Formats: sequence, C-alpha cells, structure tokens
Amino acid sequence: MTVVVVLLLSLLALGLLAAVWSRFSSSADGESDAIVTRPTCATCNGEDTRCEQECMMEAATREVEYYDDEELDRYRGRPSDCYTDAEADDFRDVLMSMSQSDAKGWNRSLILRGINVPDQIKDELLLMIDGDS
Repeated sequence: MTVVVVLLLSLLALGLLAAVWSRFSSSADGESDAIVTRPTCATCNGEDTRCEQECMMEAATREVEYYDDEELDRYRGRPSDCYTDAEADDFRDVLMSMSQSDAKGWNRSLILRGINVPDQIKDELLLMIDGDS
C-alpha cells in the first residue's frame, strides 16, 4: 500500500515539475501567447506608413481597379504640374462622381496606372481622403 502511495506522490511531483518547467521555458523564449492583430488595408488610416506600404504592395499584385475612368489612361506618365485646367476638370469630374470612401482607392488606382493627379485637384482629393478617415 505504501508503494502505491509513493508512486502516486512521485507522479504528482513529476507532473507539477513538468508544468513549472514548461511555464518557464515558454516565457524565456520571449514568445507570447497573445494574439496579435495586424491592420488590414481597409483599416489603414495613413498614420502607419508600413501599413500603407504593405497595402500598396498588395494592390500592385492584384489587377488594377478602374473607377469608370478609363479615359484618364491617356495622361499616363504626365507630370502633375503639366495639366491644363480643362484636363484637370476631367479628373475633377471623376472625383466628384464617386463616394468619399472610394477616393483613397481611386488614388491608389491612379498611382498603380502611372497617372499623376493634377496639382489643381490635389487639395480636393486630399480633403476627400481625410474626410473618410
């Protein structure tokens, strides 16, 4: 009978020792069991530049999304300070036809397509983007 009690106490001590060992060894590795959530591209607000860069890289691997603005492709490669007011109005017409929440995506689309936004409407575009945040 004493042999059984000694065996049970030994098993209990061994189990307790294993629990303590695993507790200290996992925290010594610097690993955390906490769940880390990363922002998605839908939640990037411009404050975290790494988030914005990752979203641009992700967008670059997908097909370019058009916002019913295929006619703007003719401005590909043109510097932002070389647009006439009439040409800037082409961009303004597209900008004013979209919802505020689409402005950020439209800007990404233009960047990926190599189209610079005319200087004449940059303030309006930034106001729409900032108003959505």
